[in-house]
Amino acid sequence: MSSTYEMVSRRPRITGVSRSVPVLPAAFLALALTACSAGVNGTPGGSGVHDPYFPKAGNGGYDVTHYDLKLAYAPGDHSTGHLTGTATLTARATQDLTAFDLDLKGLDVEDVTVEGKRARWNRSGQELTIRPHDDLSDAETFRVTVRYSGTPQTLTDADGSHEGWLPTADGALALGEPIGSMTWFPGNNHPSDKATYDIAVTVPKGLEAVSNGELTNESTTGGRTTGRTTFTWHTAEPMATYLATIAVGQYTITRYTTGKNHLPVYVAVDPTEAKASRKVLAKLPEIMEWEEYNFGPYPFSSTGAIVDRGEDAEYALETQNRPVFPGAPDTATLVHELAHQWYGDSVTPKTWRDMWLNEGFATYAEWLWDEDHGGDTAQETFDALYKGDYYDDSAANKAIWAFPPARPSSAAHISDSPVYDRGAMVLHKIRETVGDDTFYDIIQGWAATHRHGNADTEDFTAYVEKKAPDKDFAGIWKDWLYGDGKPDHP
Repeated sequence: MSSTYEMVSRRPRITGVSRSVPVLPAAFLALALTACSAGVNGTPGGSGVHDPYFPKAGNGGYDVTHYDLKLAYAPGDHSTGHLTGTATLTARATQDLTAFDLDLKGLDVEDVTVEGKRARWNRSGQELTIRPHDDLSDAETFRVTVRYSGTPQTLTDADGSHEGWLPTADGALALGEPIGSMTWFPGNNHPSDKATYDIAVTVPKGLEAVSNGELTNESTTGGRTTGRTTFTWHTAEPMATYLATIAVGQYTITRYTTGKNHLPVYVAVDPTEAKASRKVLAKLPEIMEWEEYNFGPYPFSSTGAIVDRGEDAEYALETQNRPVFPGAPDTATLVHELAHQWYGDSVTPKTWRDMWLNEGFATYAEWLWDEDHGGDTAQETFDALYKGDYYDDSAANKAIWAFPPARPSSAAHISDSPVYDRGAMVLHKIRETVGDDTFYDIIQGWAATHRHGNADTEDFTAYVEKKAPDKDFAGIWKDWLYGDGKPDHP
């Protein structure tokens, strides 16, 4: 993400009381019946996974392996755009379950089934609590289908930025970091639970619907004025819910393959941004080749970009396979969001506290690009930040030291300057300590070791220490990663 300052067993049957035992009091029988109806061997899954900044995000008791989303959207504004959806989630229970939650904000639920049987459900805030007809056993694979509809919401985050479902002049744009995806599909909305996706989106004929992964089918029915086109997208590699996207509107589509690896590229640009975007988007193959050289093999099966109008969103976002940009990006932003495909999308944080593992890496990728392409060296960028003359605004220079990158002060600040700039400075301090050869071994090995998985700050520091056992990183961790205020720097 580009921060705003820069641009989630069958129940036993009760058959009666045996004549060979005394008749039990009615109150005791009522208690026994209640216990049985709740499932004596199971408990409800937790609502929320106790993320330090978004405690209600995600849910306990199961792990989603696949999302199959069938959506239809009729464009409109914040009060008239209408979404109809059928979401089928394939999941594995991680405990005996009598009930479980999905995250869904707004929208009207019409029907829920689990393993083809009607399930009871209720709503409370963002929690959709589902009680299957039959209890689920630990390690059991099951499918839950939710039919829903309504006008999706735009959320205002703690930092004042907007996410979720964003109506645009000719359609809509869905952005999900950190919790916005629950405005358009029910899910286990936390980065710790990644899954594969099939997303089919039906829109009025003449509009495009662009999503993650690869376009596997496009079909149109009906006439010129009543026609509808369905675009079907498949994401084969695991993806966190916050990285899922849909862009509906009029786009100029460009498809090609990159040079060495013949990687499919799919670029969608709003026609009003085509001219301004042409030159920078032409650099995409060069940037991809440079990033593969520095970060290791690309972790996904396609790449690209979505460029919408500048007024349609407030920030760029590293949506998987093809990042989203509000207006034509500059080169640094394109480098940044593509670097996230390794750091953030493939290696995804375990909690939102670990955002610096996304943003520090992507910011440092910008420094490395400049260093390799005739701009300032990474050392010069580091020095300018430390001395306080990197930004024209003195408040922005001071903000770098507001809190340590590994401990954002609140949910409102997970996309603030310390997470980006000071996070990158931590990486530069590691590079200073180990030298270039070992440093590139570290950042490439980190991406390979946790490919398509989740990791946190402790995993990273342990990995660095393992790769360079003869070096002392205690001061870096204490002063630069976790320390308050501006560290001493010789």
